[in-house]
Amino acid sequence: MSLNVLTEFEREVYEFIKRHGEVMTVNIPPKMRGAIPSLVRKGLVEVYKRYTNPFASGGKKKFVKVKE
Repeated sequence: MSLNVLTEFEREVYEFIKRHGEVMTVNIPPKMRGAIPSLVRKGLVEVYKRYTNPFASGGKKKFVKVKE
């Protein structure tokens, strides 16, 4: 999908995620989190879960990254 169909704010969030690479969702500023579902629907970013510490029995954390 082309980046031309993004709003200015969605483009700002997309560039933030692209600049930081792999980002935990809790590390994204709260105002920017609202644009993530629309970027996922447009196929530009993906949300996935993975373990942050291989030795801890804690749960997985959510991450966001730009699709290749």
